[in-house]
Amino acid sequence: MKTAKPSLDAPAVHSDTHGEAHDHAHDHGHAHSHDRVEGASVESALAMAEAYCRERGEKLTPIRRKVLELLLASGRATKAYSLLDEMRQIHPGSAPPTVYRALDFLLSAGLIHRIESINAFAVCHDLTQCQHGILVVCQQCGNVTELHEPKLRQALVAQIEAAGYRLAGDGIELKGLCAQCQESQANPADKAAHPGAPAAPQAAAQSSSAS
Repeated sequence: MKTAKPSLDAPAVHSDTHGEAHDHAHDHGHAHSHDRVEGASVESALAMAEAYCRERGEKLTPIRRKVLELLLASGRATKAYSLLDEMRQIHPGSAPPTVYRALDFLLSAGLIHRIESINAFAVCHDLTQCQHGILVVCQQCGNVTELHEPKLRQALVAQIEAAGYRLAGDGIELKGLCAQCQESQANPADKAAHPGAPAAPQAAAQSSSAS
């Protein structure tokens, strides 16, 4: 995204999440988990998104705002039908096209990512300056971590192009299992509670379709 958005003064973090400020113009890399955002931090993020939309001459309508709020509160990749169910609890008359139009807008604005491997959506980890990193997606719980490693990404794209391919979109995804899901699978009791869980992490990378 070319236009930088205002910074979020109070990012919500969990105990395993780093809260320091990041400058994506630097070549050193960062990894960011999509943890649940709560309370005032959700409001700060929404205010930041509204300011960014105004800069673009667009409007974060109440429906768009609510869909973004639900994704922020979720803290992980969420499928469209789950968002629709949540919307219907708030606005019983919500129809699928309403949610999909809101998602399309948020995608075009760069405020969210489409997670192709699990057909879901997640908020961009940094609403101050959304750039395309490498997404690591847990195939069991939908947790998403963004790796911002510019040199690694450039090298990967160069290898893909050297092989005669062109990426269909800007996103690159790695599929796997997060640490919590790996721990859950290692516990027999958790295995019994989740019989459909995948047996081992996957390491396949794929490019996501253009938004």
